[in-house]
Parts: sequence; C-alpha cells; structure tokens
Amino acid sequence: MKVLEARFMRDFINMAQEGYEQGWHERNGGNLSYRIKPHEVEAIRDRLSDHHDWQPIGASVPDLAGEFFLVTGTGQFFRNVPIDPEVTLGIIEIDETGENYRIRWGYVEGGRPTSELPTHLLNHQVRKRVTNGKDRIIYHAHTTNIIALSFVLPLKDEVFTRELWEMATECPVVFPQGIGVVEWMVPGGREIGIVTSELMEKYSAVVWAMHGMFCSGSTFDETFGLMHTIEKAAEILCKVMMMGGRKRQTITPNNFRDLEKGFKITLDERFLYEKEDNGVIPGMED
Repeated sequence: MKVLEARFMRDFINMAQEGYEQGWHERNGGNLSYRIKPHEVEAIRDRLSDHHDWQPIGASVPDLAGEFFLVTGTGQFFRNVPIDPEVTLGIIEIDETGENYRIRWGYVEGGRPTSELPTHLLNHQVRKRVTNGKDRIIYHAHTTNIIALSFVLPLKDEVFTRELWEMATECPVVFPQGIGVVEWMVPGGREIGIVTSELMEKYSAVVWAMHGMFCSGSTFDETFGLMHTIEKAAEILCKVMMMGGRKRQTITPNNFRDLEKGFKITLDERFLYEKEDNGVIPGMED
C-alpha cells in the first residue's frame, strides 16, 4: 500500500486541516504526532526507507522502543499539510534503546520532525502506559482563548478545570479528569517535556501558559474533539469576562455531583471546592 493511501494518513491530514481552519495554527504554529499501529506499519513497510542515519531524540523514551510515529515537520505550516504531505510530514522509527530516531518516510526536502519531538514522545510514553496502550495521538495547538485565559486566571489546575467545567454542562463529561497547567517555560526542549509528561500522568489535556495546549487521545476524532471542547469552553469564559466577569448563576458543586450519577463519571473533589463568592471569576476580584 502507498503511504498516502493509508487510512491513518488520511485521518492525520484531515485533522491537521481542521485545526488550521479553526485558526489554531498560524504560520508554523502547533504540531501533531500519531503512534502507528503495528498492522498499519506492516501494510506500508515496503514503502519505508532505511537510508537515513539515527539521530538523538533529546529525551529517553525506552517504552517506545521500536515504535513508528507519523509526525509534523519542524518549521512546516499546517495549511500546507494537505497540499504537500511528503514535505510537511514524516514517519520516524525509534531505536531499541529509546534514545534515537531515524526517518523512514517523508520530509523529502531535507526536513526533520517538529522541534517539540521530545515533548511529544515523553507524552506518548506516559499516555501509552497509563491508558494501557490505548492513546496514540498527541496534539499541540495554539488555541486562542486558552492562551488568553493564561494571562488572567491563576495558573492552577484546580482553577482552570473548575472555571472551564462551569462554562458548559458537557465539559466535565468530556474531560472528567480535569486539565493541567504548565507555567511559562521555554518550549521545544527536554525540560518542558518532562513537566508536561508528569501532568499527563493525570490529565489528557495540559495548558502551556501563553502558548497553547496539548491533548492526548486514542483516535483522531476523540483528540480533536477534546481540544475543540476545551477551547470552546475557554471562548465562553472569555465572553463572560467581557460581560463584567460576574456570574448571576452557574453550575454548582452539587450540580456536578448530580452529573457524576447521571453520566457515570468520577470527578475529583478537589475541583468541587466551595467559592467564597461563586459569582466572581478568580483573578477578577478587583
């Protein structure tokens, strides 16, 4: 089978295009990676090259040894992914130590994987373990309203989770485990990758303050839907803030507990704290 005919490739390209159309990928902003299933690798193996040298990942991911990933390229624009996938995308293989990778397909104009590859692979390693191999996608987007909120909300998991949960009834159903927050750090290196992967032990979505968001999921639809739901909740919260920031009514802790029963979900009680003034959004007390 030709690589571009594979279903996972078509789904990957479609997700990249949808993210661009949402306005989350200005210029070369954002990146996407998919841990390819073994039978998918076998279907395209005769199309994979073994002429490239091994390169250091910049992080150690021994639990991903021997795995193959489809990854957006560094400096590439999401808007160009559907137009020229062999330039903008590539398939890489991880060596038996989990320390190095080599290109097996794509990046035909001398490209290489996203500069945030260490973060992607560290997150893949964690999510593979905590979901028993179910999660296969890591998606990073520059979600406008989430970025805006990182300037005004306290950078705490509890605050971001609670305020976003209150914006739409579906939110605690879609991301019942909550959302993590990383304070500003230099992107692209091992350090921010480690901090993010530590949060991915508990959450499938993590905010990078003043930068964007990372989401993990088992399918392209699930991962995109998670990103989309959180960003829409952030958009609603930004509008509430523009209306003065005081809520006349909201979803209460007991309402959330009722949702647990109705939807058979479990919500962490640390997110269901009582507020001194439930109508005021944290950070807008003045």
